[in-house]
Amino acid sequence: MTPARHGHRSSTPQNEGAIAGAAYVRTRRVHRSASHQRPRILQLLATGGNGGAQESYTGLLLRLDRQRYDVRALSLSAGSAVQRIHRLGIPVDVIEEADDEAAVRELAAWLRRNEIDLVHAHMYRAEVLGTRAAMAAGTPVIMATVHSSRVRSPEDVAALAALTPAMDRLIVPSAAICDKVTAEGRGGARFAVIPSGVDLSRFATPPPRCGFREEFGVPREAPLIGTVARLEPEKGHAYLLQAWPMVAEAVPDAWLALVGEGSVEGALRAQVAAMPADAASRVIFAGRREDVSAVTAELSVAVLPSLREAQGISLLEAMARRVPVVASAVGGIPEVVTDGVDGLLVPPASPSELADALVRLARSPALRARLGEAGFETVRERFSIEAQVRRIEAVYDEELQRSGVLAALRGPAPVTPAPRSRPAGRATLEVPPL
Repeated sequence: MTPARHGHRSSTPQNEGAIAGAAYVRTRRVHRSASHQRPRILQLLATGGNGGAQESYTGLLLRLDRQRYDVRALSLSAGSAVQRIHRLGIPVDVIEEADDEAAVRELAAWLRRNEIDLVHAHMYRAEVLGTRAAMAAGTPVIMATVHSSRVRSPEDVAALAALTPAMDRLIVPSAAICDKVTAEGRGGARFAVIPSGVDLSRFATPPPRCGFREEFGVPREAPLIGTVARLEPEKGHAYLLQAWPMVAEAVPDAWLALVGEGSVEGALRAQVAAMPADAASRVIFAGRREDVSAVTAELSVAVLPSLREAQGISLLEAMARRVPVVASAVGGIPEVVTDGVDGLLVPPASPSELADALVRLARSPALRARLGEAGFETVRERFSIEAQVRRIEAVYDEELQRSGVLAALRGPAPVTPAPRSRPAGRATLEVPPL
């Protein structure tokens, strides 16, 4: 969503200076009541729906060290992810306000009322509105994680670039995403490349039988190829379905499952309907599932044919289940999967090469076992969620120290910085313009 604009776009908000590689020139609010002695950290989510960003957000919420931080959660919309977080016992506030200007004002008031020391925004709308609200509230530390490789409109890119100088740190899951956002005009940011991780404890024991194969009539010994991804154009399902008749002809007992929902489901169903009947009869549209981990364990091969991808959480979860993976060599995926070692990589939008890789794995249980075991070792050594959270906590501590928050907590008396300089007449909660 593009934030509302007033008349003309200013470049950088007037009360903000560039922070890249420089000492802090932005004065922040570091006053607090005596009621809390841990830094207060807000995890700000743009939308409460399902997706990889929400999975990463939830994993971080569950594992941040509560002895070190007072952790709060807030979403800019309700949804199934918010409901799940509630079920896990974590309170989540929701600001359900469609108008961006009203949402910024409400969020800025919330930040001051709760004396938040660090805002960590997740996803585009949280980045834009969260940064503007935090600037208005004088929040000491402003951070964001760039979860998506999505190609945004020039207006959205410009909005993010204008606000980036106000952000203390940008976390990206891969070097490829770092390059992408740098090319979009955000090169002045201070980056931390922290790959997303998976909870290996979820995969330590076999999952309960979910009955997926029985539900859709897939024989127990038949190769089952599956993709877990939103049904959106950038996920490349159309190319997978172009490859499928070649796979179905070469491996007559193979099946294909598409797990997820999204805007192109109708077009994909029409694509399947136009296939030869034998191939079409072995394609499953499974929709959104609450038992994704168990379904993943049922797969013989996991495939992610994306046209762009920040990292690919579904790949990591398949690898953690020792399921061999085939994926497009785009975005951050080659930073996770090494072709021929712990998975197979193919060029994006290449149905014939994708089909070749899937046939190769579907025909060879030995190759599936070898790549599956190697994939598990890759996740165990490099992509655990515990490692991700510890690295994020280290960034928090660095920024909280740089901003003066930790000094205020540990010193004999609160540190009171000089007042924030702002143009004459700017009220404390006035929203910084774009």
